[in-house]
Amino acid sequence: MTSHILHVDMDAFFVSAELVRRPELRGQPVVVGGTGGRGVVAAASYEARSFGIFSAMSTYQARRLCPRAIFLQGDHSYYASVSSKVMEIFERYTPLVEPISLDEAFLDVGGSMRLHGLPFEIAQSIRRDINHEQGLSCSVGIAPNKFLAKLATEEAKPSPGPKGPIPGLGVKIVEEHEIQEFLDPLPVRSLWGVGPVTVSRLDQMGVTTVFQLRSFPRDSLIQALGKTLGAHLHRLAHGVDERNVEAHQAAKSLSHEETFSEDLYSEQRITTEIFRMADAVGKRLRGLGFLGTTVSLKVRLKDFSTFTRSITLLNPTDSGRVIGKNALSLIEGIDLSSGVRLLGVGVQNLTESDLGLQLSFDDIGKDGPEWRDAEEAIDKIQERFGSQSIGAASTLTEKGVRPKEKGSQQWGPSND
Repeated sequence: MTSHILHVDMDAFFVSAELVRRPELRGQPVVVGGTGGRGVVAAASYEARSFGIFSAMSTYQARRLCPRAIFLQGDHSYYASVSSKVMEIFERYTPLVEPISLDEAFLDVGGSMRLHGLPFEIAQSIRRDINHEQGLSCSVGIAPNKFLAKLATEEAKPSPGPKGPIPGLGVKIVEEHEIQEFLDPLPVRSLWGVGPVTVSRLDQMGVTTVFQLRSFPRDSLIQALGKTLGAHLHRLAHGVDERNVEAHQAAKSLSHEETFSEDLYSEQRITTEIFRMADAVGKRLRGLGFLGTTVSLKVRLKDFSTFTRSITLLNPTDSGRVIGKNALSLIEGIDLSSGVRLLGVGVQNLTESDLGLQLSFDDIGKDGPEWRDAEEAIDKIQERFGSQSIGAASTLTEKGVRPKEKGSQQWGPSND
């Protein structure tokens, strides 16, 4: 059977998107992410990668590796808008598109070949459309399943060079009869679920390549690594992955998290930040048509000690006020005197809001339908006049109404 699962991964997506609107920076070592001292790298141009800079590295370390690099604060809303246009291109060729992040997705083109050609031809068409319409490049892996397709993409991608990207294959195909030939030479760390601890354990067993892992008896592997991980790695070593491409996956949780440029000590400031995050989460819930049942709070102190707590509500909600009040209650008992480095507010156990809200007696007069109506009215005003035009008093800062935006400071604070 012809391999028909595609994994499409944009090349240095955030940086490439920035270069589309800042073409004068092409050829320069450009780094996108948090530009402040506590920021992290979201993406680096291939010129910057040649200095050893990579995503998730601290901005501080990246500056030391390449002092002349150009650092740009990440712009999540812009990248999301570009991503939506890229996803629309994917959907021209198949309705079976499963986004993994803003810059990658799985596609099942098994039912599209009669209309659009063989998978390789579809991959080339997608690359051409993205380049012509968005000015971006992507790499594509093609294989019988998602696991192999993602591995194939790695072989298709460009590699970093001081003068720019060194072109890769662009498209890499792994047919069914080539699976073991493709997998066997790879290091075991290439497999999903193999982190540093598992690599060390396998190394002690004399297993460093996929071929050695595949040759290891399944029962012995389960005995050494446990039933779940042992069986999982045995399947992957044989190229087995039964998962289908799932389009239109429902969100499982929503959250907003932020690292502050300076530690927070004021109880009032901490309270305000929690309500600002809760307000942003509530707005996203209402926009997506979801209600959440579990509210979570994440606190990281100056010494990096981290606390995560949650509470399950009697009734699901999409109200920022309700989320904020419950998140704030979770902070009790945590000693904040050393300073708060990071805060995060989230909602889990989501359900669709088609059936409406179920209210309890406790909601009457406090957080009932009147307040929810007010939040929906605020959403409409902000949509028309801008996000800083109006907001709940609990989210007011010294600079006025400054609502949290999705993805803002996702990679840490800026220098501003």
